Amino acid sequence: MHPPATATDTPTAQIALTHSPDSPALDPKIYGHFLESAFFGNIEGGVFDEGSPLSVTSDGPLDGCRQDVIDACRELGMPVVRWPGGNFTSAYWWQDGTGPRDERPRRLELAWGSEETNRFGTPEFLAWCEATGATPYLAHSCRSVEDAARWVEYCNHAGDTAMTRKRSADGLVSPRPVPIWGIGNEVFGPWQMGHRSAEQYAHDAREHARFMRAVDGSIRFVCVGLDDDRWTDVVVRELGELTDWFSVHAYGAGFHLVDPSREEFDAIVAQAVHMEQVLQGFSQKVAAAAHRHGITSPLQIAFDEWNMRHYEPRSWPEPHPGADGGIAPRDTSGPADAPGVAGDVGWKVNRYSPRTLADALFYAGVFHAIHRTAGNRVPVTMANTVNLVNANGLLAVREGGLVRSSTFHVWDLYLNHFGTRPLLASVAGPAVTLPVRHEQGWGGEAQCVDVLTSVALLDVSATESADGSRRYLAVINRSADQDIDAVLSVEGELVTGLVTVHSLGDGVEDLFAVNTIEVPDTVALRERSLVLEGGRFTAPAHSVSVVEWEV
Repeated sequence: MHPPATATDTPTAQIALTHSPDSPALDPKIYGHFLESAFFGNIEGGVFDEGSPLSVTSDGPLDGCRQDVIDACRELGMPVVRWPGGNFTSAYWWQDGTGPRDERPRRLELAWGSEETNRFGTPEFLAWCEATGATPYLAHSCRSVEDAARWVEYCNHAGDTAMTRKRSADGLVSPRPVPIWGIGNEVFGPWQMGHRSAEQYAHDAREHARFMRAVDGSIRFVCVGLDDDRWTDVVVRELGELTDWFSVHAYGAGFHLVDPSREEFDAIVAQAVHMEQVLQGFSQKVAAAAHRHGITSPLQIAFDEWNMRHYEPRSWPEPHPGADGGIAPRDTSGPADAPGVAGDVGWKVNRYSPRTLADALFYAGVFHAIHRTAGNRVPVTMANTVNLVNANGLLAVREGGLVRSSTFHVWDLYLNHFGTRPLLASVAGPAVTLPVRHEQGWGGEAQCVDVLTSVALLDVSATESADGSRRYLAVINRSADQDIDAVLSVEGELVTGLVTVHSLGDGVEDLFAVNTIEVPDTVALRERSLVLEGGRFTAPAHSVSVVEWEV
């Protein structure tokens, strides 16, 4: 990304914070999560593991759920979880996942070509959300109004009906209200059952919303968005007064499995810049469409699918989960194309590749990008990374235990060591121009375009606590090998005195370091106290830090 540092070559930056009285508080749902059934150990072998000595044993719907996963999720403090998909949603009939477990049908699952046991269904998911403290977000296929309305009735209604009796028989005597409902998933794509045009989707979604709200008038909806001018115009025009969020999905692409180089590290962490362009561009498109069509209700964005995909050559043997939390040993001596270029060999996503330090900095950069939409006419107020458990998730769950990946600690940093009231932050510091990778693949095939872009080496986000008594500065140093000195001021006055620093990556030598069951804390939060003199703070190379101090 830039020339190697020398003993006298330490870049410097100025970070200036000011109050932003009109900016709304950050919504905790931006730190949300995602689970997809029948998807590489998300549920079975992950959240749900019947027969494991690490699982709950009870007479209720929580029976078979991994207790260590529940504990880790409660430790994190998850705000919201989306289920059952994803692509899985389009063919799913929720009533298959109700009733006595041993009587539930085993189905050929049409999104991923597997077989779905349905042993983890709606009662299990709602009980699991209650146990972890997460708000449930259910996604419906938008292919049957009757089916959708009865699902809301099963979850939310308090009366005495066939659906509420079914829920009670499933171990949930009282309602478990689901406040957020998705109406369809990526229906613009031919890979979905129920694929249709923007006009047809808008017509169907209006009917779904009307009848679902007839069951519970308080529920809120996420409709299918797309970073496309025409789709956005139609869907905002028809659904802007009925729904609350417009979804957008985007992914990054990493090739470190074949190229663990410094250049690849740069390429991964810089992709947060592209994600910001996607989010800001989509925000402006939705706002412009709302203005054209006289939509006055507040609109928001749900970034409810995003992640960094790890690609590898198709010629390599299929990966399998390793006992240590990563990939099981295999022969990877086959041919490999140059990173980012799809040639004769082609590329596939490795769903068992553990999250790295480079990924952690990318995730932090995406959070900062989301923070900077807070003052927009159409902000991002919910985000759900793919995935929470296994399948490139925050937790790698194995027979012998689980691993809190590097990205688990990124969520911990922003959920538990950062404020909610944004401050305006400006940075004058070093930047580089480099090709930023834009992942454009569907169906697991890498299709990448590189666009020359200026990338700041320091990326910051700043907040105050809700009561204004504490301030927080999150600093990402994207440089692979250079510490960067920064001078910090608030409203023109230098910050001095005692501060607490929580950092991730500081002192870690391997740019692609991962955590394992045997060595669980290679990439983990470190806390230290220091005294700032003249506002001077050093951001360690390849790290993200939150500096906290009392006002």
